[in-house]
Amino acid sequence: MSENKYDFDYLIVGQGVGGSVLAWNLMERGHRVLVLDDPSLPSSSMVAAGIFNPLTGRKLVRTWMADELFPVAQNFYKRLEDRLSASFHHSMSFVRPYRSLEEQNAYMAQSAEPHIAPYIGPSMDTATLLPYIHAPYGGLPIIHSGWVDLPVFLEASRRFWQEQGLFRDECFQVQDLAFNESGVSWKGLSFRKAILCQGALAMENDYFNWLPFTPVKGEILEIETEQNIKPYLINQGIFFLPLDRHRLKVGATYSWDPLNWETTMEARKELEDKIRPIFTAPFQTVNQKAGIRPSVRDRRPLVGMHPELPQLGIFNGLGTKGVTLAPYFANNFVEHLEYGKELNPLVNIKRYFSLYFR
Repeated sequence: MSENKYDFDYLIVGQGVGGSVLAWNLMERGHRVLVLDDPSLPSSSMVAAGIFNPLTGRKLVRTWMADELFPVAQNFYKRLEDRLSASFHHSMSFVRPYRSLEEQNAYMAQSAEPHIAPYIGPSMDTATLLPYIHAPYGGLPIIHSGWVDLPVFLEASRRFWQEQGLFRDECFQVQDLAFNESGVSWKGLSFRKAILCQGALAMENDYFNWLPFTPVKGEILEIETEQNIKPYLINQGIFFLPLDRHRLKVGATYSWDPLNWETTMEARKELEDKIRPIFTAPFQTVNQKAGIRPSVRDRRPLVGMHPELPQLGIFNGLGTKGVTLAPYFANNFVEHLEYGKELNPLVNIKRYFSLYFR
């Protein structure tokens, strides 16, 4: 709980999915938190599709820690939907159209494996159910999947914190932080700790720019069609996410040069060329967005405290699976901060301290 000598327990810098989930985890334990964000800055969380999928990759691999991550994430978002009187967590089965009879046989054999079977749904008639998807060999149904409407979640969270006086719409400058033995201050306010949750912008931060970020640019499209779309996610090299009966998000591209937030005609053409062999109904592109994913060299989050400043931490590197990673590891981080519980070593930034001290 808060101590009187501090204005707040925690300063959370950045209100993307990482910062928002961490702030809620702290607040639910009774800690007083101030969230700082500049909504005019680009945000990958506002672009991301927010999909959660327990089986990924062409070889049908179970998502890392899916058995642990998914229940925590579902409970978290459902709890917040009730608190915020908003709807943003949407369960939705995935369908993976088979590319060939060989892939069909391979996937069906895999689906009997104990670590895969709990995520496979009952067989389905894809030709009847999804007539707008080219699936001559049928498709594999995947359950315990869906998506989080991140703009709705983030905006509802922001409104709540604004009403409580716990949010500042302001551009963060790292030089405004001042550290002392008992805490950290920012613009005349005192905190026990500050946690930076800045996504790709962390690469510009002198305190944590030594971490091995490998940012990736991604672009997605929104398409419209007169075809009645059923509430099933589709994945065959690209994803198709139904937004309503006639609109879908489709993505995503991966590029490293140029690494900026601008949409490109090249990405639009790439995605449209991938859509046509799969989506057989006429469509038109009505929107396009670009974001920079805060990915990491080993594809694991970056969580922990600065090697020389115990008052300053980071919660970042959530990459493309942020909606499922954030609730579990935010909880782990809070238990570390408040009760001394060890962080998962695969996400603890101690694994990279040699880069800081070299």
